[in-house]
Amino acid sequence: MVSTFMHLFVAMATVPSPVTSISPPKSKFNEKISRFETLNPPQNPLSLLPKCTSLKELKQIQAFTIKTHLQNDLNFLTKFINFCTKSPTFTSMEYAHKLFDNISQPDVVLFNTMARGYSRSNTPIQAIPLFSQLLSFGFLPDDYTFPSVLKACSSAKALEEGKQIHCLVIKLGLNHNIYICPSLISMYTECNDVDSARRVFDKMLDPCVISYNAIITGYAKCSRPNEALSLFRELQVKSLKPTDVTMLSVLSCCALLGALDLGKWMHEYVKKNGLDKYIKVSTALIDMYAKCGSLEDAIFVFENMSIRDTPGWSAMIVAYATHGKGYKAIETFEEMRKAGVQPDEITFLGLLYACSHNGLVDEGWRFFSSMSDKYSIIPGIKHFGCMVDLLGRTGNLDEAYKFIDELPIKPTPILWRTLLAACSSHGDVELGKRVIERIFELDDSHGGDYVILSNLCARAGGWEDVDFLRKLMNDRGVAKVPGCSSIEVDNVVHEFFSGDGVNTGSTSLHKALDELMKELKMVGYVPDTSLVFHAEMGEAEKEISLRYHSEKLAIAYGLLNTPPGSTIRVVKNLRVCGDCHSAAKHISQIFDRQIILRDVQRFHHFRNGKCSCGDFW
Repeated sequence: MVSTFMHLFVAMATVPSPVTSISPPKSKFNEKISRFETLNPPQNPLSLLPKCTSLKELKQIQAFTIKTHLQNDLNFLTKFINFCTKSPTFTSMEYAHKLFDNISQPDVVLFNTMARGYSRSNTPIQAIPLFSQLLSFGFLPDDYTFPSVLKACSSAKALEEGKQIHCLVIKLGLNHNIYICPSLISMYTECNDVDSARRVFDKMLDPCVISYNAIITGYAKCSRPNEALSLFRELQVKSLKPTDVTMLSVLSCCALLGALDLGKWMHEYVKKNGLDKYIKVSTALIDMYAKCGSLEDAIFVFENMSIRDTPGWSAMIVAYATHGKGYKAIETFEEMRKAGVQPDEITFLGLLYACSHNGLVDEGWRFFSSMSDKYSIIPGIKHFGCMVDLLGRTGNLDEAYKFIDELPIKPTPILWRTLLAACSSHGDVELGKRVIERIFELDDSHGGDYVILSNLCARAGGWEDVDFLRKLMNDRGVAKVPGCSSIEVDNVVHEFFSGDGVNTGSTSLHKALDELMKELKMVGYVPDTSLVFHAEMGEAEKEISLRYHSEKLAIAYGLLNTPPGSTIRVVKNLRVCGDCHSAAKHISQIFDRQIILRDVQRFHHFRNGKCSCGDFW
């Protein structure tokens, strides 16, 4: 097995050049070495290591060992390697590897140290040929070797290599090891294979909290919150005590589901178990409350944080932005600056998002420019996307097209899709056609692209283009993503799909919705059948199609199953349509209810017949 395994990695192996003699540069640290040489026996230069603060100074100490013929002393080399791997960089790991290759008979501990360093560096893949080298020396990996190498596979997204290491784990009888199994689970989830991670977990004889954390985190990262929450309940049944890592993932799942009641229960659980002392948990609570539609609770958590770091401030800024409070987001940023806290990429993402959803073009350009000019932060693809969205929403379509076309990086389909949505909002058919050509050059498998342009052409009366796009979708096997909305009632999340309501167990929901639409019409609601782009449909059919949109089904379910006057919270997987937006405003007025609807872009707070977005979304 060892020879076979080594063969799999031999092509990846790199052999660093041997260590050469180094002339110590002149510096204050060098003066210390000179004094040390005069006043102390040359056999003990290691006492200088605690004063060493950089790789440059470490090289000076090593130069001193070369001068005193101690450069091959195992004790010295081990200490030097430990220093290089504590805070690994490309340069320090390269130097550590040269030192490592100068050791004629390295032991497993040194291999583990090197692997751990690589796993935390920017070149984690280098741990794999090192592992092959360990096997070629005839050593058996131990409990510390596998976690480091598997972490390296996780960081490098090296699934195939991770699977081969898993095979060796099984061969050595370590597949139930409490240190190795969590690393295997994390490796699979980081490589987007959460089902394999679950198989590892299920085969554990007695999983500990760390193993539960690994699989719960995996499900949360893969947007499978229900499985994660089920495992959290299982953990509680076993009387295992969750950690701050557990709660970060669980709160993330509540946010994904938009399950506010469950999130509040989790908040109480956090306080009861003293986990609210962790800044990251408080930040996760802000994010959870914001994504569940309760901005007030997010503000409460933020204002009661004893220490606010950059992620905490950023979470609050993003929360204000997604709830349409653009000016408040900017005001919070100014408070953050006064508090002396440095912003990061997420901070500016929230600020740009706030500007785009409030039409603040000048402010948006100012923040975008300050990222690199003032804070030395390189904008990422999401920041570019916010700028395209800002320009597109405000009607600056040609400027947005030029912005994408002149980016210093290759544009992604998402950037062009953002502009395509803006073309649809402003009815620019010709630019929309140009944009979709650019999208298809990169990806022609996304059903939403065809639908947006098809609807845009239909509104302009271009039915030939509509027929062509629908045929193109069929020929390419592209499917439209169905609209789905969810609502939490009595700690149970109910999902509804457009045109469907049968998951309630009867047709009572359809009947209630029919009656609701009649009431809305009496107060001025008129179904916008122009949003149904099927020429073969009559007006009555179009109206029925609109009536059973997923948002309306979820809101109707909320009206039937929640106390009068209580807030209805709905989460949708797509952008809310104009007709559902209009209907929600009327429902909020007739039934004196606040409706909070989270779509794929932002929150809409409906109250007294008005929406917080000001019909700008």
